Amino acid sequence: MVLLAAAVCTKAGKAIVSRQFVEMTRTRIEGLLAAFPKLMNTGKQHTFVETESVRYVYQPMEKLYMVLITTKNSNILEDLETLRLFSRVIPEYCRALEENEISEHCFDLIFAFDEIVALGYRENVNLAQIRTFTEMDSHEEKVFRAVRETQEREAKAEMRRKAKELQQARRDAERQGKKAPGFGGFGSSAVSGGSTAAMITETIIETDKPKVAPAPARPSGPSKALKLGAKGKEVDNFVDKLKSEGETIMSSNMGKRTSEAMKVHAPPINMESVHMKIEEKITLTCGRDGGLQNMELHGMIMLRISDDKFGRIRLHVENEDKKGVQLQTHPNVDKKLFTAESLIGLKNPEKSFPVNSDVGVLKWRLQTTEESFIPLTINCWPSESGNGCDVNIEYELQEDNLELNDVIITIPLPSGVGAPVIGEIDGEYRHDSRRNTLEWCLPVIDAKNKSGSLEFSIAGQPNDFFPVQVSFISKRNYCNIQVTKVTQVDGNSPVRFSTETTFLVDKYEIL
Repeated sequence: MVLLAAAVCTKAGKAIVSRQFVEMTRTRIEGLLAAFPKLMNTGKQHTFVETESVRYVYQPMEKLYMVLITTKNSNILEDLETLRLFSRVIPEYCRALEENEISEHCFDLIFAFDEIVALGYRENVNLAQIRTFTEMDSHEEKVFRAVRETQEREAKAEMRRKAKELQQARRDAERQGKKAPGFGGFGSSAVSGGSTAAMITETIIETDKPKVAPAPARPSGPSKALKLGAKGKEVDNFVDKLKSEGETIMSSNMGKRTSEAMKVHAPPINMESVHMKIEEKITLTCGRDGGLQNMELHGMIMLRISDDKFGRIRLHVENEDKKGVQLQTHPNVDKKLFTAESLIGLKNPEKSFPVNSDVGVLKWRLQTTEESFIPLTINCWPSESGNGCDVNIEYELQEDNLELNDVIITIPLPSGVGAPVIGEIDGEYRHDSRRNTLEWCLPVIDAKNKSGSLEFSIAGQPNDFFPVQVSFISKRNYCNIQVTKVTQVDGNSPVRFSTETTFLVDKYEIL
C-alpha cells in the first residue's frame, strides 16, 4: 500500500488538516481535495472513488470527511483498515467533529497521523500505542524537573537563613546604637530605593505560603542590601518615609494583585475516580424590537476515569428535557441500550472505557427560533432627548430553574462623548473609556432576582447602543439532562462519581 496523503476536509472539499507522506505540493493536494466532492455519486454506497491517477478512500464524519488519497494499485482492504484507524484517532483529540475543533487540535492530529503511516506505508500500531507514543513521556525529563525543584527549595531555604542573619545583625546594631551593616539610608540612591520597594511588593504579594515568614528577595543590581517585609509596621514606616521624600506609592495595585492571586489559588473540585463534565454552550441572536432570530445550544457529557477497576461501567442518564433536543451517542456506545433504558455503555461489555482521558459519550443539540426558549431576555430602549439619548435597559430571567453567575451586559457607547450619567441601576457598572462600552455587572440572576433595570443618559443616536452583548456562567445546565447513577457492568453495583456542570455563552447578542 502506498498512501499519498491523509486529510480531514469539509463536504465542499476545503482542507482543514492534511498530512502528505510523499513529496506533494500544497497546490496539488488542495486541487485533489477540491475535486473529491464532485466525484462522489450520491445514490451509491461506496466508500471509495477513483480517478485516472489516484484513489480516494473516505468516511463521512457528520459535516466532515476523513479522506485517504492512495495510488490505484494499493490494496483496498488495507486502505479501509487504515481509514478506520484514522477515524478512531480523531475523537481522541477533538471533543466535537467540527471545523474549529479540528483546526485547534491540528498538530495533535498530525503527530498521531505520523504514528500510523511512515513514508506512505502503514505501521503496525493500534490506538493505545498511538496514544502512548504521542504523550512523549520522558523519564529523564521527570528526573530533571525533580532535581531542579530540589535545588530551588534549597536555594530558598538558604536565602531565608541569610535573611534571618541580616535581620538579627540589624537588631543587634540598633541595640548598640550603631549603624546596621549593609543597610544604607533611604535616600542614598534612586536605584537602591526602587529595588527595595520592588522587594517589599514581592513580599506582600506572595500569598500562596501558609506560613507568615520573611520572604527572601532577589537583589537587582550590584547592591547587596536586603529589605524584608515580615512586619506590617516596618512596611508602613518604609512607605511613610518614601512618601515624605516625594515618592508615589500605588497601594491599590498591590491590593488588586493580591486579590487576583487569591482568586487563582481557589480550591480545586473534588474529583472521584469516575468524573463527568457536563458542558453546554449557547449561541443566541435576538432583534432589538423583539423576536428570536436564532438560538443554538450544544451540550456534551465528558467522562474521565482515573482508576482501571472502574473502566467497565454504565451511566444512568435522566432526561427530563421537554424542549425537543436531539441526542447523539458516541459510535462506540450501545445506542439500543441507551434508547431502551437510558444507559450509556460500550457496545462490547467486555471492553473498558479509556483511562485518564476525557471521552465524549453523549452530546445534544437544540436549534430553535421559538421566543419562549430564550433563557434571559434583554430589552434595550434608547430614546432621543434634547441633550442626547436616555437609555433604559432591563433584563428578565425566563427559566426559573437557572442560576446565572457573573452576568455582564455590555452596551456600546458613542466615542468621544465622555462618561454616561447613571440614573437608576440594579447591580454595579463599569465604564471602559478605551473600548467605549458600559458594562452592567450582576453577580447572580436567579428566581429570587429575576429582573432588573438600568437607566443612563449620554450623547448619541439610538443605533449607537447596539449590539448589546451578554456573558454569564452557570452551574446548572439549560437542558435538564443529568447522570443520576453509575454502576458496574458486572454485578450492577453502584460506583461513586463526581459531576461538574457548566453552562457557558459562546455568543449572546441583541442586534
